[in-house]
Amino acid sequence: MENKNNISRRDFLKKLGATAVATSVVASACSDNKSKEETFANIPKGKMTYRKNTSTGDKVSLLGYGMMRLPVINAENDKVGGSARESEVPIDQDMVNKLVDKAIEYGVNYFDTSPAYCKGKSEHATGIALSRHKRSEYFIATKLSNFSPATWTRKASLEMYHNSFKELQVDYIDYMLLHGVGMGNGLEEFRQRYIDNGVLDFLLEERKKGKIRNLGFSYHGDIKVFDYLLENHDKYHWDFVQIQMNYVDWKYAKLINERNTNADYLYSELEKRNISVVIMEPLLGGRLVHVADKIAEQMKKREPESSIASWAFRFLGSYPLVMTSLSGMTYMEHLQDNLKTHCPLKPLNNEEMQFLADVAKQIVELQTIPCNECQYCMPCPYGLDIPNIFSYYNKCINEGNLAESATDNNYRKQRKAFLVGYSRKVPKERQANMCTSCKECLSHCPQRINIPAEMQKIDQHVERLKKYSTHF
Repeated sequence: MENKNNISRRDFLKKLGATAVATSVVASACSDNKSKEETFANIPKGKMTYRKNTSTGDKVSLLGYGMMRLPVINAENDKVGGSARESEVPIDQDMVNKLVDKAIEYGVNYFDTSPAYCKGKSEHATGIALSRHKRSEYFIATKLSNFSPATWTRKASLEMYHNSFKELQVDYIDYMLLHGVGMGNGLEEFRQRYIDNGVLDFLLEERKKGKIRNLGFSYHGDIKVFDYLLENHDKYHWDFVQIQMNYVDWKYAKLINERNTNADYLYSELEKRNISVVIMEPLLGGRLVHVADKIAEQMKKREPESSIASWAFRFLGSYPLVMTSLSGMTYMEHLQDNLKTHCPLKPLNNEEMQFLADVAKQIVELQTIPCNECQYCMPCPYGLDIPNIFSYYNKCINEGNLAESATDNNYRKQRKAFLVGYSRKVPKERQANMCTSCKECLSHCPQRINIPAEMQKIDQHVERLKKYSTHF
């Protein structure tokens, strides 16, 4: 019988009738995975920080809600059991409703989704939750996520577009994005997705009719596409642009991967044209929450009452053209912490900016794998759990438990902890040694990670640890 995981990404996307299963949206704002509501009594109402859209004047909450990581029902006990990214488990609509209600109560008004999120279920769940509120209380952002060649035709792209209205239960969309421009073959793929089929011209007409209030794009990948779209700003009149920006990517994105672009360049180009900026990956898929222990100690020493995540959001809020920063808040604790930071947000002073610059340098020097757990690489045709493998490896680096040399005093303890933890975190049949270097994943990674090379490195590390069996 054929392994259900042994399919190409293209076939997988066709089955979805859409595209990739996730994007660059941000990760959880804190690490506590409880589902119960915590008190919000210490968060003042009516104090949310807002920014004005430079194009349409919309008053947008600086904290945006990313609807990619939605809570799911644990089939065993009917309780919330994680987040719906690749999960087949049903979304917990009741919890989604509660989260949205609480967010709106405290002033959040920007909700970002996509036809591709949560295996195509995010727009539907978002529509149910938001339709219970007055339409004037929220802005909906969604995307034309036509990644798959099967959706590059005008007919397929417009079907996706019109279906978003149905799923979201709206007759106009506040913020519509061309999704993931710059991915794949860069300009060539962009033209096939949006220009040659007349889809971008259609969206421009829809904006004129008021069906789209703001038109923009989310950028990943080839800088030539980003530059091309901004060079043609006079033609397209972008109302906003979504970029990956955080205090590490500000100066080090290109150093981490030479094919990436530093966020300071992206922001400065938008600043020249006075275009409002929407931020994705403010926490780098959670990597700016789960920082190395020694870095976390430095942050806590300076701000004992603040979370590690708050530093990242305050960095972004210190830039005036940042209209909103998207956070995927699966649990009430995530929402609570983010509201505490944004109600109101306190921008960083010059000294704090320098401190974060120093922190960014330390993070880069640790040489963790720059995976944001966006799931673009999944499913692997050979069944690897790519994001989970990288997540575990990075965790060991941050905790100083990589067990690199048999001469280290703590080698035996670290070695045992790594191997036992690895087996628990990633099933044997989904570990790095299963990688065949088929390279199916390479064109789908927004961070442009050489995934097969990293898998080989991790597998070699595991094999070295196994070799020293006498050290147990």
